[in-house]
Amino acid sequence: MEDKIVYAYVVADILHIGHILALENAKALGDKLVVGVLTDEAVMEKKKKPVFSLGERIKIIKSLRCVDLAIPQPTYSPTENIIKVKPHIVVESDSHNEKDIKYTEKIAKKIGARVFVMPYFPEQSSTKIKMEIKK
Repeated sequence: MEDKIVYAYVVADILHIGHILALENAKALGDKLVVGVLTDEAVMEKKKKPVFSLGERIKIIKSLRCVDLAIPQPTYSPTENIIKVKPHIVVESDSHNEKDIKYTEKIAKKIGARVFVMPYFPEQSSTKIKMEIKK
């Protein structure tokens, strides 16, 4: 029997409980969890450049028990990695805009995958943490 692969993606600049919960919940959807870690260029499509390097962020994500593989994600959209990884399930966040989620669903459908939209953890964010540190 083939392992059910789940694909999720993160920036993971400052890891917080929301990341951990999202990745643990993603892992619970299948057997193997592959996590795309956005490159600096991918992050900067929508946000400021991360504080930590891509290598550091990948190493942090790889260290989590629930993660089986961490790979670079070269664009903010997960579609390039979805096509390469061919997961059974793609995890999206309800914090992403509906147009982006619909596009991810379209690509996932082409490879026979389905998209699971996970609730965002609003109590914490890396941006909030950075702002608190600056204060």
